[in-house]
Amino acid sequence: MRYVLPVLALLAAPAKAEEVDLELLLLVDVSRSMSASELELQRQGYVEALRSDAVAAALGRALTGRMALAYVEWAGETRRRVIQDWRLIESRDDLLAVADLLETDRTTRQSRTSITAALRFGAGYFDDNGFEGMRRVIDISGDGPNNQGGLVTAARDAVVAQGITVNGLPLMTEDGSFMRIDDLDRYYELCVIGGPGAFVMPVTGWEDFAEAVTRKLVLEIAGAPVERVIPVQAAAAYDCEIGEKMWRRMRMDSDF
Repeated sequence: MRYVLPVLALLAAPAKAEEVDLELLLLVDVSRSMSASELELQRQGYVEALRSDAVAAALGRALTGRMALAYVEWAGETRRRVIQDWRLIESRDDLLAVADLLETDRTTRQSRTSITAALRFGAGYFDDNGFEGMRRVIDISGDGPNNQGGLVTAARDAVVAQGITVNGLPLMTEDGSFMRIDDLDRYYELCVIGGPGAFVMPVTGWEDFAEAVTRKLVLEIAGAPVERVIPVQAAAAYDCEIGEKMWRRMRMDSDF
């Protein structure tokens, strides 16, 4: 019997986590403020970026040339859908496989916008994912401010406290949605992003989306000094509850 316990203990031991340069979680907004055509343009933009020479080259410039990647769509407080679970990326073929999966899957729009819940989910999604990265990054896109789930700044601060960097991809296209704000880039800068090297990559037109995603992925994968590339505005007072206030005002107006 004295030989049984060590064997059982060995069988029960967790698998060793794969060491990678980066654990990158793509959190992609699919809220109803975006049209079906915009969602298709967004998905295709990620497909083009993952198939690009630039992203493949960035992977080759990383220290080990290995990263872990996941792709999750989000909207309201309880609305999330995992499209690509955590996957080891160590070659162009791996990037192409993820692109193929994204291209064959179809996006479904969902209601509300909870950046707060998306960030909280994202932080927990790194736990026990089978990878050990030198850097952990959440790359979150969105076309409007948080309007559900509690203070986005509190969620952001909790994520950053876990050693995770949050980068932002604000979608500042003009489509007339009542939840859009003109300075969404500043909202993301002052209320959403955080951590070492955090940056915002605004998109002002859908024709520029694939290029913006490509550039963003290159900076994240290669660990480029983004502070030299993207100007950082001085911190200023900003109402990070603007989305919640807009939603409450809209609800009050609809009662009349």
